[in-house]
Amino acid sequence: MNIDYKDTAKTPKERAKALLSQMTLKEKVGQLNQRLYGFQCYEVEGDHIILSEEFKEEVDRWQGLGVLYGLYRADPWSARDYKNGLYGEKAIKAYNYVQRYVIEHSRFGIPMLLSSECPHGHQALDGYLLPVNLCVGATFHPELFEKAARICGKQLKEMGVDLALVSMLDVLRDPRWGRSEECYGEDPMLCAMMAKAAVTGIQEENVAVVAKHFAAQGEGTGGINASAARIGERELREIHLPPMKSCCEAKVKGVMAAYNEIDGVFCHANPHLLRSILREEMGFDGIVMADGVAIDQLNSMTGGYIESGALALQSGVDVGLWDKSFSMLEEAVQNGIISEAYIDEAVLRVLTLKFERGLFEHPYLEEKEAKSYSYQEYPEALELARESVILLKNEENILPLNSMKKIAVVGPNADHIYHQLGDYTPMLKEGVGVTVLEGIQKVVKEKIENGVVSYAEGCNILTSEEKMKEEAVKVAEESDVVILVLGGSSSRFGKVVFDTNGAAVAKDGVTMDCGEGVDCADLNLPSAQRELAEAIFSTGKPVISVIISGRPMVLTELEEQSKALLQSFYPGVMGGQAIAEVIFGKICPSGHLPVSMPRHTGQNPVYYNYRSSYKAWNYYDIEKKPLHLFGEGLSYTKFECRNIQLEKEEWSLEELKKQNIVLNFEVENVGEYDSSVLLCLYIHDKQASTVQRMRELKAFSKIALKKGETKKGSLVLTEEDISIWNIQMQQVAEVGEIELYLKEGERDIWNKTIQIIR
Repeated sequence: MNIDYKDTAKTPKERAKALLSQMTLKEKVGQLNQRLYGFQCYEVEGDHIILSEEFKEEVDRWQGLGVLYGLYRADPWSARDYKNGLYGEKAIKAYNYVQRYVIEHSRFGIPMLLSSECPHGHQALDGYLLPVNLCVGATFHPELFEKAARICGKQLKEMGVDLALVSMLDVLRDPRWGRSEECYGEDPMLCAMMAKAAVTGIQEENVAVVAKHFAAQGEGTGGINASAARIGERELREIHLPPMKSCCEAKVKGVMAAYNEIDGVFCHANPHLLRSILREEMGFDGIVMADGVAIDQLNSMTGGYIESGALALQSGVDVGLWDKSFSMLEEAVQNGIISEAYIDEAVLRVLTLKFERGLFEHPYLEEKEAKSYSYQEYPEALELARESVILLKNEENILPLNSMKKIAVVGPNADHIYHQLGDYTPMLKEGVGVTVLEGIQKVVKEKIENGVVSYAEGCNILTSEEKMKEEAVKVAEESDVVILVLGGSSSRFGKVVFDTNGAAVAKDGVTMDCGEGVDCADLNLPSAQRELAEAIFSTGKPVISVIISGRPMVLTELEEQSKALLQSFYPGVMGGQAIAEVIFGKICPSGHLPVSMPRHTGQNPVYYNYRSSYKAWNYYDIEKKPLHLFGEGLSYTKFECRNIQLEKEEWSLEELKKQNIVLNFEVENVGEYDSSVLLCLYIHDKQASTVQRMRELKAFSKIALKKGETKKGSLVLTEEDISIWNIQMQQVAEVGEIELYLKEGERDIWNKTIQIIR
């Protein structure tokens, strides 16, 4: 019996099949294309929205539209701002206008899906922005992050966004990579927990997440963006697949393939990755989207667009992005290069998602003023920033500052709001956000009677002028203490050249030193900043150094000369307030490094979870350990952990299938500040059939404690947690000895060897 695709009593998939059966090949191919830059599809003339001819021609070509990218995108690449962009009620009207045109020019009234960038909040005018992922990782607080992600989901939903493109799958293995900021850290377990939190938070607001990038993009050769991941499948499975697995457990609706190749096979042309592992093993049933123009890059191996489109589709890509290749799928079928069955398979997924989202019944938004998402009403972004600030040095307990009256604030990152936001950032309204200088001025006014704050920029991120440095030295000499705010910037709000996919192109005069397309060979602070620091240190004044950056940098000399050192990975719009509150003790620092920090650029890679087959960092000419390891982070208070107990120390393989290993403990805040303690459980498998890592994080808990308060807690290991990928590439638990380590941040506080028996 024929099913009417308009019959709401049928399942979304049944309706999608019914509609698919009536479509022409051209209409089907149109559903798989996402060729337009949505921000180029309109012009604003007063209260009117004018659709571009390019948009109309694209809709007419396919008798509809599958997915539209970035209608609301506003940044220097899109060239959209508050003068010519979409926000408030105008944004809602534009959405309805675009959607109506698509529906009215589709033979079956098929609505479009709207995709939008949300790497750390909605990349739109008035978008609610969070700290970047590396900063979020430093909180070790997935529950808080899930709450913050839900705020982003609410805003996306109210603006009609169907697909939120969210960076969450990349695990950072080489900090020279410009997109380091988009990773939650270097550890797969931490990344998996945070990725799951992001998916859960956003999708609970009925916005589908497209998790990106799949897979191993953080393993690029030499830290070069989109370069080869020269790893085998075991490394892929152990380090880079856990975040995707956790997203599948959270029922993520979409995934974006990564630019890179793995062991000679592009991710966009890898059926083992996109079909066997993703769909068959992980149970993913959503859509696979290409990255920007990535399918066309397959031409380097196929020789032509038609062949590249066919290869990507066969390999498991469902929807293109800005490429030419997927627009030629009709020719690929007609030329016998690919079967139409592959097109039907992909279109069915796209249509099913459209029916699931209720777009056929409710395609339009209520035209009213878009809700404002202020950081005062929604403080989750501030809370994340507060919990992310990492104290790495505090000589003679100089922090928190509470008695010094004359405070100098110096440095290129002290009073530039865009320097603390990261890449993929929209324009902010005047007055939105708090810089470090503004945060310090506010706290000093509240806490220090007759306190005086003076400021000098000192230099730019990459360049210096002698006059700027002289002014900074003068300000420092007249102070009791200097707060030196250095680091990097991924801000596109400057002299930036863009590639076809929106990535920055590093050229002379560019003011970014991080972000997509801005990889570096040297992780030291730029020379202009090092010269400024030396000049400030030469004054003899005590210096509190604050680093705001998108990647871990080499801070060896800076740390030696500073009385205190704080690290903040692009803390977002409210980051300046959070940093100031930590410096002056309004809150106690509770952030921990989500990534290790090298002592020297040549020491990379410095991740903590190296394999036991070699001695890491064993160079004769530098100290044989990184400057700081994953998990480090100091506090103003102290904690004591006691009554640490395992139920038993011997487990059979059969028992592990039915019962978890539970470590119970009590922890007390014995210091003078309310704060949170981070307890991490690591393992080292001492007897295994493949080479294991020296330490692997398997469970963690961040526990808030008022001073004098005690709480009980537990950390759990499952059978999977102690399983390995054996020689046959099977994930199994094996008999032998496993060492357990409990750490408070970076401090070892307990260890025990357990036996796994038959």
